[in-house]
Amino acid sequence: MKIGLTYDLRQDYLDMGYSDLETAEFDTVETIEGLEGALLTLGHETVRIGNGRRLTERLVKGERWDLVFNIAEGLHGVGREAQVPAILDLYEIPYTFSDPLVMSLCLHKGMTKQIVRDAGLVTADFVVAHAVEDADLVPFEPPFFVKPVAQGTGMGITAKSVVRSRRELKEACRDLLEQFQQPVLIEEFLPGREFTVGLAGTGKAARVLGTMEILLLDEAEKEVYSLENKEGWEGRVEYRPVSPEKESLIGEVETLALTSWNVLGCRDGGRIDIRCDRLGRPGFIEVNPLAGLRPEYSDLPMVCGFFGTSYVRLIELILESAAKRVPTRGAL
Repeated sequence: MKIGLTYDLRQDYLDMGYSDLETAEFDTVETIEGLEGALLTLGHETVRIGNGRRLTERLVKGERWDLVFNIAEGLHGVGREAQVPAILDLYEIPYTFSDPLVMSLCLHKGMTKQIVRDAGLVTADFVVAHAVEDADLVPFEPPFFVKPVAQGTGMGITAKSVVRSRRELKEACRDLLEQFQQPVLIEEFLPGREFTVGLAGTGKAARVLGTMEILLLDEAEKEVYSLENKEGWEGRVEYRPVSPEKESLIGEVETLALTSWNVLGCRDGGRIDIRCDRLGRPGFIEVNPLAGLRPEYSDLPMVCGFFGTSYVRLIELILESAAKRVPTRGAL
């Protein structure tokens, strides 16, 4: 297949004057090279397209591809991860990963948790604060966990995200509202073990690729898998593969993850994060339907590596799932 690559290259935005924090979700050239190399190894032709603006320019000029491998995060708005999928839907070009509805839903962590909870799945109680005064509406007791409602890569998550009193909650909300200009998710803090589950496939064909536990070391910011801990993980974080064959809890974790994946309508590949409460019961935290794909660095390739799925095979699994949406030649 002739496969186009859509992505937001971090260095491009840094060169335009955006900050390290504003560009934290975007990809490095190593990611693009790794992805392109895997696709070439699988026998495909690749075309680097770039971000959403570059995509629209090339579509207007008449360029087309059999499929687009989309990892573009977008820059502005709660629906930013839906921008490239929506453009491709307009031009009837198939692409990897979830559709615009699912991308927008899953970026908004409060709406995601509402769907998961309404489906009868376990997730910590929560309130979405649109203003500082909304902190007074929280019906559950501290400690709380606060974060921006629509950021990824741990943006806005620091040691201050764990709030231990109602008196401090308003100030924590005020800081995040001012910094990120979006609502704040206030959750019951889950103090237990944390896991990330890698998944591939769509609907009934979806399956778990593996699970790893996230263990914070002495040098890490305490209690939270923060942006600082993620980006400087060496010496701060230990990633440990875990399996249901060795521990029954992991079976519960993986069942929750896979069920959540399908309830939310996610496609092709991604990650779901799970954390346990004080009694050791697993609860849904959030989903990443557009997970990082930097070889040997991003969580999803790391999980796969622990369980014998090579980077090239991971990309192949994603493609196999997405290819089912590529119309056959001669179809109306």
